[in-house]
Amino acid sequence: MFGFIWQCFYSSCLRFWMKWLLRLVTGTCELQRICSQCKAGALRTSKIEYSLNSSKSKVLRAALSVKEADLEDLIAQIIQEKRIKVQNDHTFKLNFQKCLLQISGYSKLFEAVEELRKEVYDSEKEEHEKMLLKLWELLMPSVRLESRISKQWCRIGFQGDDPKTDFRGMGMLGLTNLLFFSENYTDAARKVLSHSNHPKLGYSYAIVGINLTEMAYSLMSSGALKPNFYNTVSGKPQMQHFHEFYCYLAYEFDKFWLEEEPESIMEFNRYREKFHDKVKGQLQAQEVTLSFTLDAQK
Repeated sequence: MFGFIWQCFYSSCLRFWMKWLLRLVTGTCELQRICSQCKAGALRTSKIEYSLNSSKSKVLRAALSVKEADLEDLIAQIIQEKRIKVQNDHTFKLNFQKCLLQISGYSKLFEAVEELRKEVYDSEKEEHEKMLLKLWELLMPSVRLESRISKQWCRIGFQGDDPKTDFRGMGMLGLTNLLFFSENYTDAARKVLSHSNHPKLGYSYAIVGINLTEMAYSLMSSGALKPNFYNTVSGKPQMQHFHEFYCYLAYEFDKFWLEEEPESIMEFNRYREKFHDKVKGQLQAQEVTLSFTLDAQK
């Protein structure tokens, strides 16, 4: 209760006067102080984001969702409104621009992720079918798929003889993640698949993969992924960066599952939540950089 009261008091009153006093003493606005005093990455960008979000200025708040084409004009408006002397602060404009690209880029990326999640797998679409068959070829290169509708799909972790039913929750986002992992880290994906077929510690590779897509999606939706992207992407994050994070989850969950040695697959939900909590804890660190690399396979 006390913390809530203090936060309300700080944001509604004390923060304004502290900013006014610091402006008077330093001759710089809050945005300038953040860019000059904070290390590039999550620390700087998160503080810039908070400052813009807390501002009463429509121009400053508009910076949170600015389009890249309008970025230069908006920065010029902010410089004018905040009376920033760029001739005395040569690095401000570039540093501020990078922060805005990260902030607005995160929102745009989530929109793209959400659009892909809402896209339903359609067996009538050739592109969708090609992606699914490509997944089989990458994971099972020495085994011929006898037919499109087949019990063989269970060998890579789908529930029935037609995988399209398993994509209902995450749509094409689930398939795209699975395929990205298999295409870009083929050896790692096959290694994880082999682990999933362990006689005691096995699990359904594809179903778990789609579940991890939901985990990545929920972390992005809540904003928990911001520090990671702000630290690992210098500029506007792209769909590839989301897929790379999925690869990290897929590989790390497999290691986690084998290390924990659950009694049976019936305990999946409990260990899934335990892994989820572990990742969320890591994402709370200011210096967090969770990215899948080939070095992680050693």
